[in-house]
Amino acid sequence: MNKKIFIILPHKDQFIKNYSGSASIWVKDFFKKSKFKKLIKIFGSTDKLQNVFIKKNYCNIKIPKFKILSKSNFYLNKLIQYCNLEKPSVVEIHNRPSYLLSISKRYLNTNYILIIHNDPLNLRGSNTIDERKYLLKICYKIYFVSSWVEEKFFSGIDKNFYTNFQTIYPSINKINKLPKKKNLIIFSGKLNAAKGFDKFARAIIKILNKYKKWQAIIIGDEPREKYSFKHIRLIYTGWIPQDKVLALYNKSSITVVPSLWEEPFGRSSLEAGSRGNAVIISKKGGLPETIENPIFLKNVTSSAIYDEINNLIKNKKLLKSIQKTSFKKPLHLIGKNILTIDKHRENALKSFKKFYINKNSKLKILHVFNRAEKIGGRIYFISTGKKIENGLIRLGHDVEGISDRDVLSYNSKINAKKVLNRIFLEKSLYYRPDIILLGHVNTINDETFAQIKNTSKHTIFSQWYEDNLTLNGPDFEKNYSNLKTNFNYLDNFFISTHPDDVSKKLKSIRYHFLPTPVDKNIEKLNIYNQADYTHDVFFAMSHGVNRGTIKSGKKDEREIFVKQLIDINKNLKFDIYGYNERNPIWSESFYSAISRSSMAVNINRGKPKKYSSSNRIGSLIGNGLLTFIDYKKKFNHFFNNKEIVFYHNKNDLSEKLNFYKKNDRIRRLVARNGQRKYFQLFNEVEVAKYIVNESIGIDNYNTKWSKYIK
Repeated sequence: MNKKIFIILPHKDQFIKNYSGSASIWVKDFFKKSKFKKLIKIFGSTDKLQNVFIKKNYCNIKIPKFKILSKSNFYLNKLIQYCNLEKPSVVEIHNRPSYLLSISKRYLNTNYILIIHNDPLNLRGSNTIDERKYLLKICYKIYFVSSWVEEKFFSGIDKNFYTNFQTIYPSINKINKLPKKKNLIIFSGKLNAAKGFDKFARAIIKILNKYKKWQAIIIGDEPREKYSFKHIRLIYTGWIPQDKVLALYNKSSITVVPSLWEEPFGRSSLEAGSRGNAVIISKKGGLPETIENPIFLKNVTSSAIYDEINNLIKNKKLLKSIQKTSFKKPLHLIGKNILTIDKHRENALKSFKKFYINKNSKLKILHVFNRAEKIGGRIYFISTGKKIENGLIRLGHDVEGISDRDVLSYNSKINAKKVLNRIFLEKSLYYRPDIILLGHVNTINDETFAQIKNTSKHTIFSQWYEDNLTLNGPDFEKNYSNLKTNFNYLDNFFISTHPDDVSKKLKSIRYHFLPTPVDKNIEKLNIYNQADYTHDVFFAMSHGVNRGTIKSGKKDEREIFVKQLIDINKNLKFDIYGYNERNPIWSESFYSAISRSSMAVNINRGKPKKYSSSNRIGSLIGNGLLTFIDYKKKFNHFFNNKEIVFYHNKNDLSEKLNFYKKNDRIRRLVARNGQRKYFQLFNEVEVAKYIVNESIGIDNYNTKWSKYIK
């Protein structure tokens, strides 16, 4: 991506010296102090190129004078062409949320910064809560020109959920010496009733009649409202360049800003105060934020304005005191604020981040995993997906689901994969999730992923996966082949081994450890409290979720290990499923079976890997069953030997099984401790929170197991 910054002004905002709007002045002032001048290109529209503020960095989009096509659309189409041609890494849009919404759909790979100068509730693209939430989602930063504008933007939205916004005030350069003052009063702005011009004019004529040595200057015009207020010492300048306005403030003693409408900020009072004026203002909108020591109008009336001006003229000592304070303590200086802006630009230039909300946000999550409807939901008790989803919902997130395997099964007589991709695409586009969370999903094609990415570029793609992806692990090549398409689009991948053990083929993806969760509404047993048991040791192999029965000739190394364990321990009663022509066990039958045993071993296929385990570990420990696990899996990082029993080999395992059979009190205590610890560490809410926060890249987010997996 090119290191370019595009600054986009409203097409009606004249970036010229003698008739500039607030956005243009904001851009001009901060541009001059920015360290990124060489990277910035400013876009606007004017017929008066000779008067442009900064000609070298300005790109003019001349809009033809015809009515067939919207001027705004013409302007936008040209901007999008420039974006796609020059590919800026940062696009700053001023006061037009609607521009941002349009451009972001057609120019994707950039960081957007939005600067709002007016009441956002009156701007197209930000007048609804959903629009404003969407802006918060897609923008790298949103700046507000006052706290008042910020509060209006967050009407109906909890701002504590977001981090990517800040108030950056229009600012001024400080001058070194308080200018010599004349008996001069200034009004600057549109000459209409909303600005309080008529009330000022009536008051100022009375003041000029009373004080012969004073005069007044009115800066601005208003073709839509015509007022006729005349006096020999009342001068109208019309619109004049900003430097001439500041020159007049240098001379003037008093400035009046009697606005009746809610001013988003109020640049006139900022500029006047910085030049040592006593400033009289109303308490409307953001005006109180413009100056340190204003004189507030209790009521915006001609008589109130007259009284405040009269008081200042009569009390010269008070007038000079206010002038000095205004000059010495201007509230908003360019030098300080441009450092903040440039820091944000610098960070935005470095990388493209996808999501800018904090860890407490309530998100829309599309969760795609096998709900096993076609097989009666028999994997409910061991379903990692079900537990994760429960955790997401209990965190307050809005979760929509697709059962991918069921869609394929129900549509097996037609092109099932095509149907699944269509459903996935439609739900993604209509639901507009913040996170798409995939389980063991491997049938989404490139075209579908790409279309979602291009349409909803800020949607995060994460996947959790419990099968082996360690090189030379069981079924690695099969698993890798199934998931290759996903790897091209995933932002995060959660796997049930330590990320260091993931095959180097997959190192380009952002990996996280996925613990098997427990759920308070699923793991409800306290087996350690039972009075008697029919068996000593429980172990179960699944041999395929969908099949649910032992496949003929199906063998793996676990069977050898179990057979040897049984041969060594004739005195122990084993209850083993998915082994020796005994079918796997599911659902309530599974719970009944574990309740009949006092202990269980957790063994998975392949060589023991760090943090790897059968996904039934949560069911065993979570239901209060004393569980034995291979030391090489390093679960001792999370649990001690008073919570889980660790063994080094089958002989060590045999010895420890017999020990705990003989010491029933200790067995019950260790099982209880393990259950409590597992629920502390890996409960469904904690695991779901971990998945969400890792997905959206929350800085400094830590779990109780973070130190082992970072």
